[in-house]
Amino acid sequence: MTDKITARGSWAILGVLVLAQFMIVLDATVVNIALPSAQEALRFSDADRQWIVTTYSLVFGSLLLPAGRLTDLLGRRTALIIGLIGFAVASAVGGTAPSFGVLTAARGVQGAFGALLAPAVLSLLSTTFTAGRPRALAFAVFGAVAGAGGALGLLLGGFLTEYFSWRWCLYVNLPLAFAAVAAAIPLIPRRSGERTSTRMDPAGMVAVVAGLVGVVYGLGRAESAGWTDGLTLTSLIGGAAALAAFVLIESRVAAPLLPLRVLADRNRAGAYAGLALANAGLFAVFLFLTFYLEQSLHLSPVRTGLAFVPMIVILVLTTTLLGARLVIRFGPRPLMSSGLVIAAAGLLVLARLDVGSRYATGVLPGLLILGVGLGLAFAPGQNTATGGVPASDAGSASALTAVSAQTGASIGTALLSTIAAGASRDYLTLHARDLPGAIVHSYTSVFVAAAVIFGIGAIVTGALLRSGPLGQAAVQQRPRAAVPERAADREPQEPGGQAPIALRPPSHRDEHHPAERVEVRGP
Repeated sequence: MTDKITARGSWAILGVLVLAQFMIVLDATVVNIALPSAQEALRFSDADRQWIVTTYSLVFGSLLLPAGRLTDLLGRRTALIIGLIGFAVASAVGGTAPSFGVLTAARGVQGAFGALLAPAVLSLLSTTFTAGRPRALAFAVFGAVAGAGGALGLLLGGFLTEYFSWRWCLYVNLPLAFAAVAAAIPLIPRRSGERTSTRMDPAGMVAVVAGLVGVVYGLGRAESAGWTDGLTLTSLIGGAAALAAFVLIESRVAAPLLPLRVLADRNRAGAYAGLALANAGLFAVFLFLTFYLEQSLHLSPVRTGLAFVPMIVILVLTTTLLGARLVIRFGPRPLMSSGLVIAAAGLLVLARLDVGSRYATGVLPGLLILGVGLGLAFAPGQNTATGGVPASDAGSASALTAVSAQTGASIGTALLSTIAAGASRDYLTLHARDLPGAIVHSYTSVFVAAAVIFGIGAIVTGALLRSGPLGQAAVQQRPRAAVPERAADREPQEPGGQAPIALRPPSHRDEHHPAERVEVRGP
């Protein structure tokens, strides 16, 4: 993309990408609120109910890496438009579904197009905003949507279900997708979506799809069947073996699905791990706190959604006003680590809830602290996960970011659900007749466990991420017209994954883009 296009249209493009990302994140929670009503209307069993969610996550998670490379093959602009249209059509089919089978199939198709859409959105963001303060601010806005979209889904889902119909929780994607496509076609130039890959990796594709299906299915099954169930163990072990084979394949093929150089950088590896752990713990907030608000405090779906609004406001303000400035000065390491520590403190506040707690004095303080912590952690993580990669790897790096979040969420759901069930059983052993107390104890046990997960995330990001400014993290993503791609851009020459500083004669572009001449690295 040229400087002229970037100066005129980059913030309008950000609006399109944020809208598309909001649609993806919204769908993760808005459908959950509609499930009880959908079950009553279509008359399917409790055992079948989980497949409305599991089918989407299974297809979405398993296809993310192939879709990331397909994004590079088709071109990012084309992949974005196809993903938006396909997601909207699948949502319309799901909204009109006359039976459980049609709804489940529609959710699977949603997952497939969502897998194409997610890396297209993030790679376009990463290649539109390449360095400096604009990139930090763009990722701050994007991170705020990623963090707050789930809570907004609870609010919107409750409103649509209570006052309209559960089907509108799927129909809501249609105007969002239509607006995004209508804006993307004139705003995103074809040059920004040019193809950066011409070959696929069929062996790697089979291995990674099999591996992710096995892991995601095994984790989902563990929630209901237990960790010692034969099929659960077979799925998890088989999935892990397939993923190990995938790594071996990628190290040997000429055109890998996931170039391992994407993982070679310490910053990116730390960001992927931090985002996975953050999403694993985040489900404690959206899932179990929702149960507490509805079952223990007896709030309606709409009031439950409204209960999360203060956290959303604080998260957005922290991300855009504070995080965007601090990441330029201090880099991602202190922000992600301290953000996860603060988020852990918020969960420990929620762990003090009991049957008689009130929203204002018991729930709200914890939500506000969580908003600050997550606001500091998410945007720097996504910025770093996609920073410093050449354009040819942007789709794969973006897909791996989504894979980290999806896998973390799946692990968190299964693990925390198991902890909740065990805590409830143990409590009832000592207090046989106190069922409300057992339910709340299961929630507070989950909050403590999620706080530990956040703490581990703080330690991991503190150990892996580099200190120092991030301002030039994306120097390798310089516009293709400005400087011919060097060998150092394609293959990192140092253990940290950063190419050595190269001096070149100044040009007229350097006056406007000094970030392209100098690379700043931490130790």
